[in-house]
Amino acid sequence: MGIKYVLLVSRQGKVRLAKWFSTLGLKEKAKIVKDVTQMVLARRARLCNFLEYRDTKLVYRRYASLFFIAGIGTDDNELIALEIIHRYVEILDQYFGNVCELDLIFNFQKAYFVLDELLLAGEMQEPSKKAVLRVMSQQDIIEENENAERGWGDVNIESVARSLQLYAQEARQSFGV
Repeated sequence: MGIKYVLLVSRQGKVRLAKWFSTLGLKEKAKIVKDVTQMVLARRARLCNFLEYRDTKLVYRRYASLFFIAGIGTDDNELIALEIIHRYVEILDQYFGNVCELDLIFNFQKAYFVLDELLLAGEMQEPSKKAVLRVMSQQDIIEENENAERGWGDVNIESVARSLQLYAQEARQSFGV
């Protein structure tokens, strides 16, 4: 099935991001978050990054003060899930420039957007870091332009030109021109 959920949890046990790829009730989600958080935070640093939990395997990795946790099916490959977590962190690092917990707190929508570009229905959608970062850049340009149209900022001609160049480049690649 792939990844069932992704959780980002601080060392204090606060959930910073929760993305669910399977349908569960609120009580069930809360129970999973509580149990998984307790299990991961209770483990020593030198122990294996894989755990069994109910009908899933937990794959986690700590980066600075955050634990990145993926719940995967029992038949899925733990190392691939670990690599997906690492890819996610690398993309966040490149996007935010050495990402920290505060970046994820104040820009949680960007963290979700990156995850949505990377994973679709719990499966790897886009393995290319450059492609994800390009989409993020395009989204930022669109957001800037919308803010400018609403009078929330100055129109940035350079960002509009960059946006048009990116769209033209994608169109050429799509049509093989």
